[in-house]
Amino acid sequence: MTFSIVARSADGESWGVAVASKFLAVGSAVPAAVAGVGAIATQADANVAYKGQALAHMDDGATASVALQRLIEDDESRDHRQVGIVDVDGGAATHTGHACLDWAGGTTGDGYAIQGNILVGEEVVEAMEAAWQESGDDEPLARRLLLALAAGDAAGGDSRGRQSAALLVVREDAGYGGLDDIAVDLRVDDHVDPVAELARLLDLNDLYLTASTEEEKVPVTPELEQELEDFARAGGHRDFHAWVGTENYEMRVAPDLSWIDQRILDIVRGTPAP
Repeated sequence: MTFSIVARSADGESWGVAVASKFLAVGSAVPAAVAGVGAIATQADANVAYKGQALAHMDDGATASVALQRLIEDDESRDHRQVGIVDVDGGAATHTGHACLDWAGGTTGDGYAIQGNILVGEEVVEAMEAAWQESGDDEPLARRLLLALAAGDAAGGDSRGRQSAALLVVREDAGYGGLDDIAVDLRVDDHVDPVAELARLLDLNDLYLTASTEEEKVPVTPELEQELEDFARAGGHRDFHAWVGTENYEMRVAPDLSWIDQRILDIVRGTPAP
């Protein structure tokens, strides 16, 4: 009842899962990932305990294949399970139990595992793999995962229809304020077009919850600082930092106001980039 891709970035620094299904809140059940350890998707008759178990096995040094074997050999319902795993080194493994409902199957490659069940056909997995391989290694992992998921959705996806989608990506110190490893954790729990909605949310995530690159940072001169303060006070704010906090742009403006992200500056000036 689900199609997913589990993958590691080409630079070996990020791990993640993208998943969609005719199932309420698929992101609550299927994906799990830990930076520096790996990622897993558990689906079909999902065994959510697999998530913690697989990540613990890999944290102890098991490869994806070994972790998967340990999961299924201890599970009497293995024939109803579907699982994809990628380990710290990009090793991948997938399992589709023979009792999973048609069409069901999966594939693996260097750094990725793709799988699905109750799909319109094998073409869903094939489209996802092609999209993954055609996307560039320099593309952020979240974007590559979403491209693959969208390709599977366009190919027909879940034969029962659409309902939910989710995207999870981890990278060391990538979280809010650099205080955890959650780079992306987005869920569309119930929507007529969940993959498209997930793409919209990823754009917002990049704006609000992703740190500015050096190329995006504009140095704040005394003249620009005055412009920013005048803008904030004209809007009824105590100062510019108060406006930043109100609008949730903390990741895009330096605490000491030594720089401001170009996109935020464009918003201040009323000329947002297209």
